Amino acid sequence: MYLATLSLLAFSSSALAQDLGPTLEKVRATGVLTLGVREATVPFSYLDGNQRAVGYSMDLCTRVGEAVKERLGLGALTVKDVVVSTATRIPLLVNGTIDISCDAATNTLERQKQVSFALTHFLAAGRVMVKADSGIKSLEDLRGKTVVSTAGSTNLSLIMALNRERDLGLNILSGRDHGESFLMLQTGRAAAFIMDDVLSAGVAATAHDAKNYVFTDEFLSLEPYGLIVRRNDSQFEDVVNDTLRNIYTSGEINKIYEKWFSSPIPPNNITLNLPMSDAFKKQVASPIASANPADYK
Repeated sequence: MYLATLSLLAFSSSALAQDLGPTLEKVRATGVLTLGVREATVPFSYLDGNQRAVGYSMDLCTRVGEAVKERLGLGALTVKDVVVSTATRIPLLVNGTIDISCDAATNTLERQKQVSFALTHFLAAGRVMVKADSGIKSLEDLRGKTVVSTAGSTNLSLIMALNRERDLGLNILSGRDHGESFLMLQTGRAAAFIMDDVLSAGVAATAHDAKNYVFTDEFLSLEPYGLIVRRNDSQFEDVVNDTLRNIYTSGEINKIYEKWFSSPIPPNNITLNLPMSDAFKKQVASPIASANPADYK
């Protein structure tokens, strides 16, 4: 009878773990959900004046944490932040250091070979930022010049490909993060910063000479952003997607979006003035997690 009881308990525990999947089981066992956060990815995930991770993606991940706590029936849940970069977030997710990456990651087929993307939570455009007095109006005007993008970003791969295809003769640098990339433009080490418009605009808005930077009129790409989770963990992915879907259908997304893209944000009370695009309004109405930019048009 004793052995039978032990066997039943072992079977029940195993079945519970299987039902929860690896991430939720890990959180249930440890009482900790670990978020991958960024230092300077304004306004998605960045450190404020108190070195606390805040931002649009962080607000969404806070809701995910609440949903995880409810799903597991936990009395308390510790949410831990681990700073990641564009280059380290996927390796740290795959090796279990973080449970979800809460920033601005472009959903691509190549990245889907390693991780899964939640429902798209923002649509950005890859663009060229230059100094307003540079006279640069297009990618062609950068022929033979030095440009910068951020290490590990889709924009770095894109500008390398465009450089080869158009034989532009660019000298391409990579910054450790968006702040370092922008600094290269600001100090003259690079003539242009190629990055998603919302990310480069966010970094530039914090600069003392913010008005000195503009975008050229070219749109190099459309970038669907998603929170990243581990592959083959449908249970946790479902919790994340159900949370986002509820935020979208309830209209709460409008308040969260306006808070970070149309209102003064910490630490310097800058305003990005980026109203919700028609493409993202369509995404909110009928959410998808596609890597194909054409699916959002």
